[in-house]
Amino acid sequence: MTFRAAIDIMPLPALLDPQGKAVSSNMHNIGLANIGNVRIGKHITLEVEAANQAEAEEQVKVACEKLLANQIMEQFEFHVEAVEAVGK
Repeated sequence: MTFRAAIDIMPLPALLDPQGKAVSSNMHNIGLANIGNVRIGKHITLEVEAANQAEAEEQVKVACEKLLANQIMEQFEFHVEAVEAVGK
């Protein structure tokens, strides 16, 4: 079966996010002074072939831990769905 994964990778809350800080500090320049504490991360989508949902989730987890996220500085969350369920 084919599964589609949506992965969000964000800087750990305790770490400085220079891109987010720059965006936050400039929100007032474009008339959005009520927006702040911006954090900028990555969104990744991928497809994985697996026998079942649990196997697909395990493969995505390993990919995140070993390649996609730097766990010293980032945290990740993901959601996996069968491609048929989302209308390939």
